[in-house]
This record gives sequence, C-alpha cells and structure tokens, in this order.
Amino acid sequence: MSRTDLFHAALARHQALMDQLVSLEAPLAAWIDASRAALQGGGKLVWFGNGGSAADAQHMAAELVVRYVKNRAPMASIALTTDTSILTAHSNDFGFDTLFARQVEALVKPEDVVIGLSTSGESANVIKGLEAARALGATTVALTGEGPNTLAQLADIALPVPSRETARVQEAHSFLSHVLCDALEADAKK
Repeated sequence: MSRTDLFHAALARHQALMDQLVSLEAPLAAWIDASRAALQGGGKLVWFGNGGSAADAQHMAAELVVRYVKNRAPMASIALTTDTSILTAHSNDFGFDTLFARQVEALVKPEDVVIGLSTSGESANVIKGLEAARALGATTVALTGEGPNTLAQLADIALPVPSRETARVQEAHSFLSHVLCDALEADAKK
C-alpha cells in the first residue's frame, strides 16, 4: 500500500468513527454537567490511563489548568501519570495494578470527577482506580473503546467509543475531551 493509500485509509476510518460519536452525545452532556458541578463545588477533575491514554490524561489536565483557548482562571485538574517517584515506588513496592487506586485514595474527595481512560476498557490498574474513586463517593467517568467492557460497566458515566482500533479510539477520546474543555471554558471567568 502506498503512503497516499495509507493516508486515505486512515482518514476514512477516522472520519467514519467521528460520524458515529453522535451516539455519545448524552453521556458527554452528563460528563460536562458533572465536571461543571465538581469545579463549581470546589472539586477537581482527576485523569489517568496507560501509554497513549496517560499522555491524553496529562494533555487534558494541562488544557484545564493552563488554558484551552482563552485566558481565564485555572481549573482544578490533575493527571495521576506524571509523578515518576510515585509511579516507580508504588509499582516496585506494591505492584502496577493498584498504582492509580493508591493515588485516588490519597487525593480524591467525593466532590471530584475521576476519569479513567483505557482503549480496551480492561486495564486492571484503571479499573482499580475507578473502583477506589467509587468507594470514596466521587463521580466516575470511563473513556473506553467499544463495549461491553469492565471499565464502562463500572463507571457512573461511560463513553465507549464504537471502535476497537486503538489509534482511532484515542483520537475520539481527544475529541470528546476537547469538547469537555470547550464547555467548561465557556463558563469560565477571566
């Protein structure tokens, strides 16, 4: 397959998936509402995932703390994937499966929204992190690939992107998260 053919094939899969995201309008609205309420009530948004999803978690936390489009007051948001000392110490001493749960137990309050990202919806550490958040009374959100999957079934609000292709799912997660940023920033004061 030529580079041109590869490009057009990937673009076609991307565009087809983006057209299907209309099916997630209701859970996206619920996520926006829960996040708005959390931020207005003194809570924060807490993000985590593995690999590309970890990068997405960091990216979205930064969009909210720094700015998305306009200069405005910072929004309370954090990614649990950035502290290498915690990540390595916990993984070494206790194992990788409870990495996010431990941080959730230390940092999350009931007024927070906790967002777990997993393209498969079966990442054990993300599942355990959302379970810990639920136990604390926080609102849980799952950004996953096509269901059914454990993470989507566990969350208060699930956005299962209708694809099993990792790259396309991550592109959709970025799009959905950017819509969240648009909505929250529209409410923000300078």
